Amino acid sequence: MADPFEEEGEQTVSINEYLESIEEKELEADLVLGGDEGDECTYAKGYMKRQAIFSCLTCTPNGNAGICTACCLSCHDGHEVLELWTKRNFRCDCGNSKFGQFSCKLFPNKDAENIENSYNHNFKGLYCTCSRPYPDPELEEQEEMIQCCMCEDWFHEKHISLNSPNEIPRDEEGEPLYEDFICKTCSVVCSFLMLYPSTIWAVGGHTAAPITTGKDKAVLEDTSQDSGFTKPDGDPSLKRNDLAADGNSEFVPGSAKTVIGESSQKHNNPSQCTNHASSSVSCVLGVDPVAAASSSDAKPLFLSKNWRDKLCRCQKCLDMYKQKNISYLLDKEDSIAEYETRAKQKREENLQQREGAALNFFNNLGHVEKIEILNGIADFKDEFLSFLASVDPSKAITAADVHQIFENLKNKRRRVN
Repeated sequence: MADPFEEEGEQTVSINEYLESIEEKELEADLVLGGDEGDECTYAKGYMKRQAIFSCLTCTPNGNAGICTACCLSCHDGHEVLELWTKRNFRCDCGNSKFGQFSCKLFPNKDAENIENSYNHNFKGLYCTCSRPYPDPELEEQEEMIQCCMCEDWFHEKHISLNSPNEIPRDEEGEPLYEDFICKTCSVVCSFLMLYPSTIWAVGGHTAAPITTGKDKAVLEDTSQDSGFTKPDGDPSLKRNDLAADGNSEFVPGSAKTVIGESSQKHNNPSQCTNHASSSVSCVLGVDPVAAASSSDAKPLFLSKNWRDKLCRCQKCLDMYKQKNISYLLDKEDSIAEYETRAKQKREENLQQREGAALNFFNNLGHVEKIEILNGIADFKDEFLSFLASVDPSKAITAADVHQIFENLKNKRRRVN
């Protein structure tokens, strides 16, 4: 194991910068893991709406299986494991028939296969229409990638069929102004979105030109004047910041062919996604969405915040979502934004629980143990302050300096004992 204090050339950081970087890494991990502590296999929970998934190339080099966080840590430690970020409607494969004689240590009694799982070329470590790995060993500087919310594949900015990366909706600091992205291939499946007003499009992204019926009547003319969204002028043609059709989609490596499957439909019943969907609800589109949008061109789409809430939930549209196997679009919990929000909440709850547990542990100690802990903290503080007073403030603290601090503390304890 590498020395945690190993020097890295001339690179130096302040203590505050170091602590901030640690906190940022912990937060990033929590957002990916969704608050999963990794202490038990998620198989018993069935096909989860969304969870962190990994692919073990040591056990399944063909990239045809996925494992949960706990199995990644407990069963595949030391293996070549790929982090796939999150996948929808997925059940842990660890130890099933795809792993041969390998058995899951946490939940060995699994079905031979999880027939509703979906696998694409991400499980082989390949991404985008160019089927390149990430990070790409042939690139000195890695390119940012963006995930399609439908097929869940990742795409390089230059490969999402835009005239320029500047067309991607971002603020002045380069942060995304969109909640979800739909790739060009998947946009064919949800061409009905072109019937909606500009309020569902992220500012600076795709412009939805009005689609007309046979009577040349514009469908869903945008009448909202104070929504905060404006329809950009110009050509209607339309970024890694998050790891793209249905959870049972299949991406064919080396091509842009996506086959929409059925797994999400089996776990996202339209009636469960909305309480007010019924045959008595009027369609907000006013036309047959399949027929009216059938002629729409394939193009990448950038959706605004809470765009899913604006989707029609009349019976006709619910039937269409079901037929296309995309009912998960109605489920707010399916979105990455919602997944990360819940992850942040779990993180705060866990931090509070840890702080409370540490305080309870200290309060339950005897008087002698408490004094020893407090003396230890005081000794470290004195030694560290003494060190800071003795060094040149213009010079960086090295690994040898840190080792010396702890060596001095160890020697002090020996003399006291």
